Amino acid sequence: MHEFKEGYHTYYVYIITNKNKTVLYIGVTNNLRLRLEQHQENIVTKKNTFASRYNVCFLVHYEKFAWIQEAIAREKELKGWRREKKMELIKSRNPEMEFLEL
Repeated sequence: MHEFKEGYHTYYVYIITNKNKTVLYIGVTNNLRLRLEQHQENIVTKKNTFASRYNVCFLVHYEKFAWIQEAIAREKELKGWRREKKMELIKSRNPEMEFLEL
């Protein structure tokens, strides 16, 4: 049995999109700034990733969690949603779907 102790980390579930806001990508990370840089780098270097194929690197939504288990569960939940519901979530906190800066 695992004993859960108070966490010292922050985990993020994030949604990024492309310039035209036609594609949504959902991920989880413990370093959001670095992960966004990695998505951008994959686009520039043309690595064979979802982000590079669809030029997805603009942050439009994120949520913070203290526990990785909660973050992973939320990521899975969001990935199971239809696009319309994801858009409602994004627009509830970011009505203009502006690209967020960290």
